[in-house]
Amino acid sequence: MADIAGLLFPFFGLIFIGYVAGRVTKQPAEALGWLNTFIIYAALPALFFKLVAKTPIDQLARMDFVGLSLLGTYSIFALLFVIGYVIRRNSLADSTIQSFAGSYGNIGYMGPGLALLAFGDRAAVPVALIVCLENATHFITAPALMALAGGDKRSPLKLAGDVTKKVLTHPFILSVIGGFLVALMSWQPPQPVQQLVDYLAQSAAPCALFSMGVTLALRPLKRVPVEISYIVPAKLILHPLLAYIILSSFGSFDPVWISTAVLLAALPTATNVFVIGQQYEVWQERASATILISTVLSVFSVSLVLYVIRAMSL
Repeated sequence: MADIAGLLFPFFGLIFIGYVAGRVTKQPAEALGWLNTFIIYAALPALFFKLVAKTPIDQLARMDFVGLSLLGTYSIFALLFVIGYVIRRNSLADSTIQSFAGSYGNIGYMGPGLALLAFGDRAAVPVALIVCLENATHFITAPALMALAGGDKRSPLKLAGDVTKKVLTHPFILSVIGGFLVALMSWQPPQPVQQLVDYLAQSAAPCALFSMGVTLALRPLKRVPVEISYIVPAKLILHPLLAYIILSSFGSFDPVWISTAVLLAALPTATNVFVIGQQYEVWQERASATILISTVLSVFSVSLVLYVIRAMSL
């Protein structure tokens, strides 16, 4: 367990440093704008491009892996949606954000750095596939359900066009497509270009984790929703357990791929859940509370997941 604590210390330490900086310096939330722009449009795309470009093309075609991973994620989504909409009689919009809070993990900011630290370069491909295709699916699901709830006033044709454009032009998606083409052609970028990509990729995890800590500091805990009592356990415990059961039962995958998917499923609620809630003015404060609480608790739950993975020799 000591080696796992040593592995996670710099990771969660960067989040904590960002949190302290956000509380001490009192900078406004807008001050994070350019850092987040750098992370989303430069650093993380460079990391995904680098990971995919160096991967054998046959490994990049494992859509069965992505499909089973998505099955686990959206099984949790469906379960929480039934609890919120059918059992608790929440609105369609509230139930949608609650379901995302329990199934949409912080795979973009936390996933690549943690998986590569834990499992090495062999985790590169499953990380890139899950992050990009799961985010793309969420980008489609959220506006579609919000349109049904009446929170999105765009016409169906306009909505479909905007969603398609958002998915196809997202930096993560474009970087993976670029990396796929480079891998397909077995092309080696010129050394200066490769050095730039490496330089940007190395900055992705530290910047993303620091930014995440600052974001948590700027969204203080104002109210703790009762839904947290089942949303957080679903995200931190049930989601990774279900991911393991599905991927180990219905596929033939490298154990590192399974371990990577389980680890990504164990990550806390994504900050994008708050962004979606803010966009549609639904469940905003409670989404923020869920992100903060799940992130704090994930220090212990992610440690436990890694311990179980090591103990089972996945």
